[in-house]
Amino acid sequence: MNAKSLTVIAQIKAKPGKESQVRQELLSLVAPSRKDAGCLNYDLHQALDNPTLFVFHENWTSKAHLDQHLQKPDLQAVLGRVGQLVAEPPQITLWEKIG
Repeated sequence: MNAKSLTVIAQIKAKPGKESQVRQELLSLVAPSRKDAGCLNYDLHQALDNPTLFVFHENWTSKAHLDQHLQKPDLQAVLGRVGQLVAEPPQITLWEKIG
């Protein structure tokens, strides 16, 4: 992996009872996002001890590539649908590899 890559950690918390719908929506992003220019990995995880919690772990070659990804209409559509199913706004942090 490129030492200058940008890592994204995005945590999503589904409303209780909405886990299956959120899971389905988020999974629909994985395959197309992995094909996006600059995507090094795009992995979705669900907490074993709390099925309402989902985490994306993503690595991008640049902030510009991430920004292009975030503007995609299919991503925006999913975010719009998921917005009604989450307990709180997603927590998104950007990370730089330092070692």
